[in-house]
Amino acid sequence: MDIEEIKSLKQKVQDDINNAYDFQKLNEVFEFYLLKIKDFIKNLKDLPKEKKAEYGRALNDLNKFLREKYELKKEHLKEALATKEDFDITASFSEYSLEKTEFSLGKYHPLYILEKEIEKIFLSLGFQVAQGPHIETEWYNFDALNLPEYHPARDLWDTFWLKKTINKERFLMRTHTSSVQIRFMENNKPPIRIISPGRVFRYEATDSSHEVNFYQVEGLMVDKKVSIADFKYIINEFFNAFFGEKINIRLRPSYFPFVEPGFEIDIKKKNGDWLEVMGAGLVHPNVFKAVGIDPEEWQGFAFGTGLDRLAVIKYEVDDVRLFYNSHPYFRGSNLVFLDKFKI
Repeated sequence: MDIEEIKSLKQKVQDDINNAYDFQKLNEVFEFYLLKIKDFIKNLKDLPKEKKAEYGRALNDLNKFLREKYELKKEHLKEALATKEDFDITASFSEYSLEKTEFSLGKYHPLYILEKEIEKIFLSLGFQVAQGPHIETEWYNFDALNLPEYHPARDLWDTFWLKKTINKERFLMRTHTSSVQIRFMENNKPPIRIISPGRVFRYEATDSSHEVNFYQVEGLMVDKKVSIADFKYIINEFFNAFFGEKINIRLRPSYFPFVEPGFEIDIKKKNGDWLEVMGAGLVHPNVFKAVGIDPEEWQGFAFGTGLDRLAVIKYEVDDVRLFYNSHPYFRGSNLVFLDKFKI
């Protein structure tokens, strides 16, 4: 959080409110900036004591400015509606028609566009796309992935369990798309190269970086003599194509029950910092055994990343919740956020 960033928001507030031509858009703009201010306030506790007062005054000033401009614009809209000023056919008919035309234009959702872009990259690398159900059994979501019953991921706070059972089999909203890999390996013989993009669900609090439902892209390659070197080459090719430039990556040791060894993948940002973006590893022998593949004959690697997370990094969005509401960013407003997306 930067003090200049807070102060610069005033002009953005002014511009967006000025361009709100009806009550719905005005309310959307107001709610968006009110949410940003609340997030800034939450972060005050992390600031040094000597800076809190300065930041607090700036936020109070911004909040007052937002509310004043909101109320003023609301009164202008009421007056315009009452006097029919915007409907003067001799003065502004063509201009009004242009504004209405905006509502007839449709755009793909940013996450859909990125999903198709990622699929295209992996298809060029010899992978295919696999899909699976959102409602899963305990076997496909946990047991077959070497996730024992006592694993924390089964805790109530992480998983949406369904009340209905069939023959004592419990059902849940899938917490990852790894279940698609299990289903695919059960029904297809190696060699295998797949990615499994799709929506997943976690029972957790929402904030600027977390949602109860989001999108993942997971991948699996199974063949003879597959190594970490194969994984590093493929994933480096993916990141280079996805970001449109040479990306430096590093692998750090980590733990995931369904792979051994496991590691996390970091990418190097332009400022020199490293950012974690993906989990991966060589497929655990127990996972192969669960689907009837001989781990002595076949090896493989698996990886997974959040589609939302990649979107936040690539397009510099500061709140993942924007992907799931009707903010003007995704409705073709003057902010023209969607002009960054091509398909």
